[in-house]
Amino acid sequence: MIGRVLRQYELVDRVLSYDPNADEALLNRAYVFSLQAHGSQKRASGDPYFSHPIEVAGILTDLHLDDETIATAILHDTIEDTVATPDEILKLFGPAVARMVDGVTKLSKIEAQTENERAAENLRKFLLAMSDDIRVLLVKLADRLHNMRTLHFIPNPDKRRRIARETMDIYAPLAERIGMYEFMKEMQTLAFRELEPDAAESINRRLAQLKEGGGDRIAKIASGLKLVLSRQGIDADISGREKHPYSIWKKMQERHISFEQLSDVMAFRAIVPTEEDCYRALGIIHRRWPMVPGRFKDYISTPKRNGYRSLHTSVIHAENTRVEIQIRTSEMHAEAEHGLAAHWAYKQDKVRPETQVSWIRDLVEILDNADSPEELLEHTRMAMYQDRIFAFTPRGELIQLPKGATPIDFAYALHTDLGDQAVGAKINGRVVPLRTQIGNGDQVQILRSKAQQPQHSWLNFAFTGKARAAIRRHLRMKERDETQALGRKIYDEIVHRLPAALADEAITLALTRLKLSDEAGLMEAIARRRFTDAEVMEALMPGSAGADAMLAPPQQTNAISIKGLTPGVAFDLAECCRPVPGDRIVGLRRPERGIEVHTIDCPTLIDGDDADWVDLAWGDKTEGATARIKVELKNEPGALGVVSTIIGQQRANIVNLRLDNRDPGFHTNMIDIEVHDIQHLMRVIAALRAADAVNGAERA
Repeated sequence: MIGRVLRQYELVDRVLSYDPNADEALLNRAYVFSLQAHGSQKRASGDPYFSHPIEVAGILTDLHLDDETIATAILHDTIEDTVATPDEILKLFGPAVARMVDGVTKLSKIEAQTENERAAENLRKFLLAMSDDIRVLLVKLADRLHNMRTLHFIPNPDKRRRIARETMDIYAPLAERIGMYEFMKEMQTLAFRELEPDAAESINRRLAQLKEGGGDRIAKIASGLKLVLSRQGIDADISGREKHPYSIWKKMQERHISFEQLSDVMAFRAIVPTEEDCYRALGIIHRRWPMVPGRFKDYISTPKRNGYRSLHTSVIHAENTRVEIQIRTSEMHAEAEHGLAAHWAYKQDKVRPETQVSWIRDLVEILDNADSPEELLEHTRMAMYQDRIFAFTPRGELIQLPKGATPIDFAYALHTDLGDQAVGAKINGRVVPLRTQIGNGDQVQILRSKAQQPQHSWLNFAFTGKARAAIRRHLRMKERDETQALGRKIYDEIVHRLPAALADEAITLALTRLKLSDEAGLMEAIARRRFTDAEVMEALMPGSAGADAMLAPPQQTNAISIKGLTPGVAFDLAECCRPVPGDRIVGLRRPERGIEVHTIDCPTLIDGDDADWVDLAWGDKTEGATARIKVELKNEPGALGVVSTIIGQQRANIVNLRLDNRDPGFHTNMIDIEVHDIQHLMRVIAALRAADAVNGAERA
């Protein structure tokens, strides 16, 4: 059994001891709510489950964290493990605590979901990116630390090893990444004991033998260091320790040496008043004892990536014993022990160093100067990942995308074929449109159909370069194929108008005359009207196009069949008349443009400028089109609902609606609907005209 759980008043007193202005009521509410929510739940140790969140909160009070973070720690398992809801947390504890509890919950879900398939580095990045508020990470690290302290109570050895490996691969490096070395060392020690029990026991036994054989060598060396520095006028606080077992084992593995060959198992820390004293102390120590070459590191002038600052050196002490010495100020020490967490302490009056790496320096500046919690939250983001999101496949594979990405980007990130065939997506189990933005930590499933093809409209919401390039490539290929097919049909009409049959070499000679490289290029040029029909006739059969033909080429004998229209590609359904299958249609063919498809009675045809007319007919496999209808409604409640119901009952789909005119008695709406053909459109209009709420309906 674990020791006694922190009582409610004890936890509150701890917070008040370093932050007298803390919200006692918030902490008391959180304590009682968590106690009641977890009820009779038990941990593997047999202790009430409630003991875990309270111990996590206790760990964070040692870091002097604010009342909202402590409340989050108390509540961090309530949404996942009890019947409590996010709305309850929001109502009782406010948006900041609710947001952090949700963040910790989401991290836990991803952690469980991806236990088998993930890359440790990717998950570390994900954890960083998830924590828009760095306090979420601190709670998660404290949660993992307490779970490691109680790991031995879990009866299943495979589960213990999995948790220990996850801690070693993910959470200990993450703690190091944000400078929380004490968390890192304890996690590594506990995980090492589970993963390599024989090695851990052997190293602990050797360390115990060293203590017995050498008396209190650490205390003697520490007092000697203090005396040497004090004689030179430096008042230093010296502490010494043996390196922790995992650190020793790791060096033995890296250097391929035995414990006896490892000489620097002791480390000492000198805390001095100022940065200048750090360098003075270093000089004094190097004059007194020989330095080990290659073991000096200046992390004050060049801090580590996580902001860690200190001087490191190793010297040969008495009896040829190598000892490591770290020299730093008290402020550097606080940052080294607790990393970013040190900056959340409420009593931070010292001047901040300017040598920290940029993202930590920016964080510290905001923490010191923020006027409100909102401003604080807005800026406490991990800058290196603020423009990235991390989403997961249903199998747990992690996909990194830019912020603003949609399921189309996600699909193309997985595979081009999946992107090409995407028809929709599920985000966290809910069906959403492809234009929906993905959030951090979302699970995304792409819905696909072999009948689907990339649409031109996808370019409006595809965010990544990979997705946009794939869509454009497909559209270019489709446009090329359709354009060449259209050109082939027009070419056949041109050949039909020639006075005689073509010779076998006619096309080859025509390509030379028109300066084209291949037959496909000729078909595309014909479709895009880079040459007039007469020019093509002359190239194929010189003299076949007389002066009259050059002015007015003969009419087509057969209409060109168009199938499976793709607006904006080879054919473009004109916006002015919106033709649908069943309408009599004609095409306008202009230089360097696809054919515009119009109804035969479209007013635009009156002014056809220099366009060639192409006689068109609907193909057997045409897949419908969008028609526009004008509906005049009575100005009464529910009228528009009646219209939408009728359109739905007729199996048509509304894609756009615009209020065109409004007066006291009637409203006029322009409605775009998807229909199969002209008969389908007429059935919709007839059904609308029969409704009492509709004063009139007609095709616009």
